[in-house]
Amino acid sequence: MVLAWAIRAIFVDRSISFPLTPTRSFSKPRHVRSVSLPCTTSSHPLLANLRAHIAALRAWTHTDSSSSLHAGLAAIDALHAALADVLLLPESRRATTYAGDRLLDAFLHLADAHQRFQECLLSLRHATAESRAALRRGDTGRLASASRSQRRAEKDLARLTASVAAVSAKCSRLNLLAGAEEAGALVEAAAVSAAASAAVFSSAASMSSRASTCKTIAMFIPAFTIRKATAPETAEAAADRLHALERCFDECDGVCDMVFRSVVQTRVSLLNIMTPTI
Repeated sequence: MVLAWAIRAIFVDRSISFPLTPTRSFSKPRHVRSVSLPCTTSSHPLLANLRAHIAALRAWTHTDSSSSLHAGLAAIDALHAALADVLLLPESRRATTYAGDRLLDAFLHLADAHQRFQECLLSLRHATAESRAALRRGDTGRLASASRSQRRAEKDLARLTASVAAVSAKCSRLNLLAGAEEAGALVEAAAVSAAASAAVFSSAASMSSRASTCKTIAMFIPAFTIRKATAPETAEAAADRLHALERCFDECDGVCDMVFRSVVQTRVSLLNIMTPTI
């Protein structure tokens, strides 16, 4: 029995002293590094989600945005929803020390611009409806009055486009300290949101201007004055295009309000994390 116990002790000692051969212990060094690297370089999931929305909104901005105003506004709203989640992270308090005041100013300008955009859309919808009625009745005086209202709204949109484009440029020029990943994401979100807002405002103005040109041609240039092959569209066709534009602006009304509220909420959340708790 004593001999058996001694043999067992020898084997146990060998198993403890030599768990792996030298060849096995260094056989897969790359595998060890591949496991450890993602843990040191990965971002927080909420931050990654925000960057995905930034990329999606930037991609929309570089497309033909005139055909998808509603989609652009919805993308801006989704970006601010993701931004609200990021602002809940503890790291956001430290990040706002780099550019918090300038971000507050940027979101204030954005909120004011989107509120004014809602007013411009209301004016354009009313002017479009008036123009459509004037075309059907052949009322040149009523059409001229509606066209003046429409041009005023388009000029307001042009000013809004310039103001939010300036906000985007200012955010893009912010100098951030190295390693402030959260601060960089916040500033980039503000810049992209402002750039997309400028694209929305500019597209709405362009759509209104094209419709205005069509209705003017249909009303004031008789078809018999030019060749039939190059004759402008009829008043009926122009009225149908105005009706489609009116529907487009009407569909954007609800999402416009959502964007305005989300921008305001972003600024409130940012202000809350920058205000010391009493």
